[in-house]
Amino acid sequence: QVQLVESGGGLVQPGGSLSLSCAASGNIFSIDAMGWYRQAPGKQRELVAQIISRGRTNYADSVKGRFTISRDSAKNTVYLQMNSLKPEDTAVYYCRAEGYSDYEGEMAALDAWGPGTLVTVSS
Repeated sequence: QVQLVESGGGLVQPGGSLSLSCAASGNIFSIDAMGWYRQAPGKQRELVAQIISRGRTNYADSVKGRFTISRDSAKNTVYLQMNSLKPEDTAVYYCRAEGYSDYEGEMAALDAWGPGTLVTVSS
């Protein structure tokens, strides 16, 4: 079993910054991709940013130039630095890890989500 724990959400004024982190632990064999998704009230969950093996990154158009995703592979941790925050960035942010787990020698596909952390951008 693999667990993801996010931290760093909170309330920030428009134009401000927040940093999120997400640590994966448990029976991990490999993590090929880690990402951040968000879901605003009444909307579908959407990809915010993703980082895959060898450091390639993908960003939603709405956050390009403002958000930066990074990863510490040795710690199975992913970070999201969010700058120039806007009210429309308000959402619950979820961490996701994709790869393979290894439980007692048996490998299985891994697709784990964290419980989410609320980011509120408001004056």
